[in-house]
Amino acid sequence: QVQLVESGGGLVQAGGSLRLSCVASGLPFASNAMAWFRLVPGKEREFVAAFVWSGGRTDYADSVKGRFTIPRDSASNTVTLQMNSLKPEDTAVYYCAARIRPGIDRDLTPDDEYDYWGQGTQVTVSS
Repeated sequence: QVQLVESGGGLVQAGGSLRLSCVASGLPFASNAMAWFRLVPGKEREFVAAFVWSGGRTDYADSVKGRFTIPRDSASNTVTLQMNSLKPEDTAVYYCAARIRPGIDRDLTPDDEYDYWGQGTQVTVSS
């Protein structure tokens, strides 16, 4: 049974930090990329950040560049999202995703690139 389990969400004041983690288990093949997306009610799911295992390529949404990072010491099938300088507009449910289909050079931003998803963790940033 495939599971992606997110943790680390919560309530934080603007300017604060949170660290999200996602652990994948039961994948039929090793993931070649893992990513974070977020969803706000009434809006489409938005790409946040992604990490490719081979070569360590990362990609970030413009809205989070310079504030969010995926540490390169993440363990296999684990992806961490370090979120600093949080803003109220970062409030959302954050979802972890894993890609096992081949092609490490594929675009990381579309949500249909990913094969498995977690249940989400709520991040709330108060002003």
